[in-house]
Amino acid sequence: MGGSDERGTQRRLLYRRTDLRWWIEWQVFRIQDPVTWVGLPCRAVRGCVFCDIVAGEAPAEIVHRDEVAVAFLDRRPLFPGHVLLVPTVHVVTLPELADVGPFFERVRLAAQVVPDALGAQGTFVANNNVVSQSVAHLHVHVVPRTKGDGLRGFFWPRHTYGPGEAAAVGDLLRPAFAALWTT
Repeated sequence: MGGSDERGTQRRLLYRRTDLRWWIEWQVFRIQDPVTWVGLPCRAVRGCVFCDIVAGEAPAEIVHRDEVAVAFLDRRPLFPGHVLLVPTVHVVTLPELADVGPFFERVRLAAQVVPDALGAQGTFVANNNVVSQSVAHLHVHVVPRTKGDGLRGFFWPRHTYGPGEAAAVGDLLRPAFAALWTT
């Protein structure tokens, strides 16, 4: 019995160390950058993979972009068509986003487009703030869902796209986004 308590304590310390390391890295980044980094256009922020995607400097299967947000396929989706939406300004968490309305209007539209374009019954929409946030840039997941798809609880299997599969899914989503986003 003592062993399991000990392992639990070790796990909690590991999580705390990981969270602390992430926080320290961001504090160092903020100190090194003389300009406040929150709210900067993504092209001005270096070292953030989502800013690189927004700036067109990193590869991604982009399904829509405008002046407020960029929508692209998650590289390790829960299901094909799992879309990430990121604001075009660099913010780490939702409370740092100055004007949430335009961004979440895009999230709402994505939640409509994804199931319609892919034949799903609905979507799961989620945002992590710091804990479990794998990239320190605000992003919202829009995941296509169908009854009986096997997604349960919070321990979800991630997959990778096969050769050409992401492009094929992107080809389904892009016209649907374009049609709805412009109306």
